Amino acid sequence: MNDCLVTISRRTLRLILTMHGLIGLVDTAELLATELVSNAVRHTKGPAALGVRRTPKGVVWIGAWDTDPAPPEPPPTFDQVAEMGEEGRGLALIRACADYWGWQPSARFGDRGKYVWCELAAVS
Repeated sequence: MNDCLVTISRRTLRLILTMHGLIGLVDTAELLATELVSNAVRHTKGPAALGVRRTPKGVVWIGAWDTDPAPPEPPPTFDQVAEMGEEGRGLALIRACADYWGWQPSARFGDRGKYVWCELAAVS
C-alpha cells in the first residue's frame, strides 16, 4: 500500500502541474514528492498525505505530512551520500533540487505529526 501512495502522489502531482502549465517543473517536482512521501510512509506507522500549492508569487510548494512529530534527520552532505547505500539520501536530494526546504510541527485528522516541505520557483 505504501508504494501505491507514492505512485498515486507522483501521478497526481504530474497531472496538477501539467494542467497549470508548469510542465517544466514536473520531473523535479515528481522526484521531490517521491522522496517526501516515501520518507513519510517509511518512517511512520500512521497515515501520510501529500500537499501541493502555488503561491501568488509563483512558487510551487510541495509537502508531505506524517504522524511522527520528531523532526527529520539533517540531510547528509554529498560526500556522505557517496558513502551511503540506498537508504537515507532523500533529504540530500531534496536539499540539492529544491529552492528551499524545511519542516514544521503539524496536526491533521487529530493526530500530531510534522509537515516536511520544499519549494520550487515556477517557470512559465
